[in-house]
Amino acid sequence: MIHKPWGMISQFVNPAKRKKKLLGDLYDFPPGTMAIGRLDVASEGLLLLTTNGKVSEEIRSSKYEKEYYVQVDGLITQAAVEELKTGVEIGFDGKKYITKPGKSFLIDDPKFPLRSQKIRDERHGPTSWVSIIIREGKFRQVRKMTAAVGYPTLRLIRVRIGEIELGNLEINGVKEVLNFIKKEK
Repeated sequence: MIHKPWGMISQFVNPAKRKKKLLGDLYDFPPGTMAIGRLDVASEGLLLLTTNGKVSEEIRSSKYEKEYYVQVDGLITQAAVEELKTGVEIGFDGKKYITKPGKSFLIDDPKFPLRSQKIRDERHGPTSWVSIIIREGKFRQVRKMTAAVGYPTLRLIRVRIGEIELGNLEINGVKEVLNFIKKEK
């Protein structure tokens, strides 16, 4: 597992040859290592790696919850949080898509270390934090979900996949996880 920082691509090869940091820049991973799912360049947090494609496919499935702490623009309402739980309409693959029901609740500022790029300051208005737990992962889904309920995402940090938690692993940190994620019901 790694704590992916803001601004890094969730892959080992950069087909666009842009000057972005890659996962392989963090650690000397074994040959054939791949990311299980992805976090976009502007997202942070828990990313699991494997050399086993079957493990990757299993964990990306809807059998496992993925939990995100999301800082949003404005003071998110309980009504908006309820909408996030029941599913919202987002755009995906050029079509309208209703997200599957999940879990969502307001949280206090989790006090993560500041990221390398400042988000903004108090002059631009208040922000709030919400936990979003889903079992699917469409392209930029969590960001689209918060925007759909009127609260654009400012910072997105994945904190859990199944039973594996980010915990206090420092940004850029790498930790070997030997046990396979237990299936959830």
